[in-house]
Amino acid sequence: MDSLSSKHRSWNMSRIKNRDTKPELIVRSLLHRKGYRFRLHKKDLPGKPDIILSRFKKIIFVHGCFWHRHEGCCYAYNPKSRISFWQNKFNQNIERDKFVQKELFQMGWQVHVIWECEIKIIELLEKKIEQIFSE
Repeated sequence: MDSLSSKHRSWNMSRIKNRDTKPELIVRSLLHRKGYRFRLHKKDLPGKPDIILSRFKKIIFVHGCFWHRHEGCCYAYNPKSRISFWQNKFNQNIERDKFVQKELFQMGWQVHVIWECEIKIIELLEKKIEQIFSE
């Protein structure tokens, strides 16, 4: 049983953004400070990637742990109501992510994922970005 009315739940869900999220803005800010220039959400690429570094042929997705099911993460919890709906939704997200990454790889892009929980500690995020560009 949901503790919120359906109207209030709908209002809450309508406030969830799919671009320019706080984690995405943090990653973009860090990349920009390090001197990397990038494009955002190119519609001609599969999945409209969050960050496109054309010069390096690299793409970065900034995934929310809940929506994209970061394995073993405390933020990837399962809702207690409408279990089958949510499980179906999560499975579709995971399959779409795999498909998009495969398509981009076949087009010659290196695809990287930065998880929401990896952004919490800036030093770890900086190391992750260094790893991306050392490959």
